[in-house]
Amino acid sequence: HSDIAGLPFEKALAELERIVGQLESGKVDLEQSIAIYERGEALKKHCEQLLKDAEARIEKITLKSDGTPSGTEPLDVD
Repeated sequence: HSDIAGLPFEKALAELERIVGQLESGKVDLEQSIAIYERGEALKKHCEQLLKDAEARIEKITLKSDGTPSGTEPLDVD
């Protein structure tokens, strides 16, 4: 699954959605189901990591009491 590492988020997510659709359809044999499930797991982890990286880069703008920007601080998403 080394090709997954270079996929942008949108492409990885689209492929993951396609895999879920294939698995839900029940039209793939067991061997193929196992293979695409494993690829789906790798895609899911890749997407989660990309989101985590994006969250780490997002900062919120802090405002002074008069409403003007005073700087930025890391965004707390919890």
